[in-house]
Amino acid sequence: MSENNNRPIRVALLGAGTVGSQTARLLVEQSDELASRVGRPMELVGVAVLDPSSVTDPWIERSLLTTDAAELASRADIVIELIGGIEPARTFLLKAIESGASVVTANKALLAKHGPELYEAAARQGVDIYFEAAVGGAIPIVRPLRESLVGDKVLSVMGIVNGTTNYILDEMTTKGIGFDEALRDAQAKGFAEADPTADIEGHDAAAKAAIMALLAFHTDVRIDDVPVEGIAHITAGDIAAASAEHKVIKLLAVVEQMDAGISARVYPALLDETHPLATVHGSFNAVFVKAEAADDLMFYGRGAGGAPTASAVVGDVVTEARHIAQHSLGPVIPIYANLPKAPLNASKAAFAVRFLIHDRPGVLTAIAKEFSDREISINGVNQDIKPTQHDPGYSGEVQQLRIVTHLCDEITLRDAVKAVSQLDAVTGDASIIRVLN
Repeated sequence: MSENNNRPIRVALLGAGTVGSQTARLLVEQSDELASRVGRPMELVGVAVLDPSSVTDPWIERSLLTTDAAELASRADIVIELIGGIEPARTFLLKAIESGASVVTANKALLAKHGPELYEAAARQGVDIYFEAAVGGAIPIVRPLRESLVGDKVLSVMGIVNGTTNYILDEMTTKGIGFDEALRDAQAKGFAEADPTADIEGHDAAAKAAIMALLAFHTDVRIDDVPVEGIAHITAGDIAAASAEHKVIKLLAVVEQMDAGISARVYPALLDETHPLATVHGSFNAVFVKAEAADDLMFYGRGAGGAPTASAVVGDVVTEARHIAQHSLGPVIPIYANLPKAPLNASKAAFAVRFLIHDRPGVLTAIAKEFSDREISINGVNQDIKPTQHDPGYSGEVQQLRIVTHLCDEITLRDAVKAVSQLDAVTGDASIIRVLN
């Protein structure tokens, strides 16, 4: 950090994609306003991109463009990383930190994989690292977990943290369409990538769950510690059954502290329509926090998009610029608790399980026996009266059988589902959805 209060604070930007472009716009177009808030001018000293000819934004001067990200990172007070991915982003950030620059990033994948390494490097070098935009886009959730609730005990964090999956499920719910049609619509409107795997399989949400768990429980939690289930198996029939019970299906990132340790999970769940998260529509995100003293808190807003995410990025830049202007540092990220990771069977839940079955006598009895043999109590059963599809080699009707259980542990439940799926009268893949109170 420079001691010269007359020199502008130098800001380097790595990446000029959707978010990077909007970040540059805010820094350039609001430079006077931001300088007044910081108490010292800020100067965008470079923008690193792979192909300078691809950058056509009028607010980015051509003279600022460079392909040498490492060199740029070494001559700034604040380095903004919006490249994404693990490498070379990790190398660039470590180089920036080693050169004495503070860093701002929106890179959830990097933080979920190597966050503790970066936090330690920043603390050792006496610089800051901020990453509000890595979870929930414009929603301020990282700072409350990192700072506002530091005097409280966080019990759980549960949220809709992926706008793509929320849009798809919401379209299926409100329009009665199937998953494939909803996905195509999301891609056409720019809510889903051409390759939506990271979103619909839950990996994007898992990275955010790992970050939130680390901040909430001061324990080293990484993406490999987060079991993941996506939404590709959710059908229009699942949505209709949920609606009939006055419930909705949402893909949730859930982190909580239990007697057995820390649990961080991503899975689709059935929520009562009166739950605060049930009313989150379209591509919006929301995070529900329960703390011992503060009780229930909810954060809601746009979780993605160039301008909303850039808002969070520039907010971090201004925060760090103020620290530099005042010759101070922000709070470190303490990872001291070393709490164990809870096993899958540490908690119990109710489950809604859908099977495709041959409509013939004795099938329901055979399925019920597999659940009974494992001491899983069945709360309700519903069998469609209309055929849903055909099974090659079987001339009769194939119907959906939906079973809702009482509380049981997941490992036992999945063992029962596996046994049922091996019965001759059961075809296709089973669907398992948690039921949350």
